Amino acid sequence: MLTRTWSYVLAGLGVVFFGLATIDIGGAGGWLTLLSAITLAVAGFVYWRSAPAGVETAAFSDPPVARLLFGDTRSAFFWLFVRLWLGTQWIEAGWHKVTDPKWVSTGDALKGYWVNAVKIPDTGRPPISFDWYRGFIQFMLDNQWYTWFAKLVAYGEVLIGIALIIGAFVGVAAFFGAFMNWNFIMAGTASTNGLLLVTALVLILAWKVAGYLGADRYLLHRLGVPWRPDPVRTLSPSPSTR
Repeated sequence: MLTRTWSYVLAGLGVVFFGLATIDIGGAGGWLTLLSAITLAVAGFVYWRSAPAGVETAAFSDPPVARLLFGDTRSAFFWLFVRLWLGTQWIEAGWHKVTDPKWVSTGDALKGYWVNAVKIPDTGRPPISFDWYRGFIQFMLDNQWYTWFAKLVAYGEVLIGIALIIGAFVGVAAFFGAFMNWNFIMAGTASTNGLLLVTALVLILAWKVAGYLGADRYLLHRLGVPWRPDPVRTLSPSPSTR
C-alpha cells in the first residue's frame, strides 16, 4: 500500500508541474511539461508494479465493432487495403530520397530542412512551437547529425512501406511510421502527416489482425511476441456435442 501511495504522490506532482507549465513559470513551460509527462509516467509504472495482476481492471467489454476491427481476422481484408495505401505512401515518400545524393550521401537536404525548421521569424509564429523540440533539432544541427540521420530517414521510410505492404510486423512498422509523422508535425510540416499518423495509429491498434493476409499470419505464430515469447497456437474449435 505504501508503494501505491507514492504513485498517487507522484501523480499529484505531475499535475502540479503541468499546472506550472500552463502559466509558463520562469519561461520554462516546455521543460515543465516534459517533467510532468515523465513524473506521471513514473507514477503509472509504480502503481502498475504495486497493483496485483487483474485487480481494478475495467469491467466493460469492447463494443462489437471494436472486436471486429481489432481482433477478428475477418477484418483483415479491410486492413489489407489500409496497409497497401499507407505502405505506398511511405515508399513514394522515401524512394526519391534514396535516389537523391543530398539525402543518402551528404545529408544536405535534411540539413536545409532542419535549418528552416529552427528559424524564428520576426513576425508570425515559428515552424516549431515548442522550445525544447527546437533545441533538440538545433543540437542535432550543431553536431552535424544530418550526415547520417538523413540516411536513416530515407531508408527507414522505404523499409516501413515494404513492411506494411507485405504485412510483416505491421504494428512495429506502423509505430515507427507514426513516430516519423509526429516528428515531421513537430518540426512544422503538416502536409499529409496528420492523416498518415492517424492511419498508423489505427493499424497499431489492429496489429493482431492487420497482417493476417500477409507475413504476420506466419511470423506472429512462429516467433510469438515479446511479452509471450512462446509461439502462439491457434485454438481449435471444440467438438460439437452430438
